[in-house]
Amino acid sequence: MSSRKTSILFIHALTSLHPGSGTALGTVDLPVQRERHTGWPMIQSSTLKGVLRDACRPKNGDEKEKNEEEKNGKEENGKEKNEKEKWLAVFGPETADADAYAGALSLTDARILAFPVRSLRGVFAWVSCKSVLDRLNRDLVLARELNRDLVSAEEEKKATENIQEVEGGQAICAQESPLLFDNDKLVLEEFEFKRHGNAPFPSIAEWIFENAVEDAETKKRLRTNFVILSDNDFTHFVRYATEVVARIALDYETKTVKEKALFYEEYLPPETIFYSLVFADESHKKNNNKMSNKDILDYVKKNMPATLQIGAGETIGKGFCAVRLVDKLLSESSK
Repeated sequence: MSSRKTSILFIHALTSLHPGSGTALGTVDLPVQRERHTGWPMIQSSTLKGVLRDACRPKNGDEKEKNEEEKNGKEENGKEKNEKEKWLAVFGPETADADAYAGALSLTDARILAFPVRSLRGVFAWVSCKSVLDRLNRDLVLARELNRDLVSAEEEKKATENIQEVEGGQAICAQESPLLFDNDKLVLEEFEFKRHGNAPFPSIAEWIFENAVEDAETKKRLRTNFVILSDNDFTHFVRYATEVVARIALDYETKTVKEKALFYEEYLPPETIFYSLVFADESHKKNNNKMSNKDILDYVKKNMPATLQIGAGETIGKGFCAVRLVDKLLSESSK
């Protein structure tokens, strides 16, 4: 464990997102992935790692392309071969050689951090809750334990906080939030909430505002439109305020719906924010250019694009997400 380095991967949905869980027996034929014990949306780590692996794939990165080039009399130059070796060290070998060694990069399931909900004022709010923020705090403690050279024990102690409970029907939000009317009320979907006095945001929220998104205008809106609700109110929204879309297939001749071709698919709305812990070990691949845990994370930072497509529906514009890898594990106020 001591040889690991940790970063936080933030995932901000720019378009509707469908991390599918397969077919279901309920009203929605194709639901999104959810945690079994909470019912909150998630993105499985296997999905994330596969997307990252493909996004970072160098030219001639797989055996199929290599074999095709060998048939055509082409050979890899030194630079291409070196990049492929790094890629394989980070993500692991191809399926045919899966038992040779493990990749040095590990990811957790992506957990929900903030969920967009329509608002009577201010267009929409990002809602979260104490349990979500407590879990993020706990995950950051784990990350800091693995990055002892970056964070001292004293700083870690200062960063640990007890987040205030929020009762049902109440909300913590910025005093100048555009979501408010009559000074202390806000309406999310069909529910009215009352601002919880002058309760300030916990320091973990300030850390989210600074690190979760890259875009300056989105970062500004996140600070003013972020709302902390009770656990029960938050759970209601993430379970029942998703998008459910009817999909059909048409008969080419009659231009009517084919028999049994109507189905319902669930999407998470644009602006949903997730996070995942990213762990880097020293490379397990035995060669002369062994990569350190820092080299592994640096490789991902260098090669990961700013936008990834996650989940189903790429050809209809679904699943495009802004991503950023963050090493900063403390808020400014806790230093």
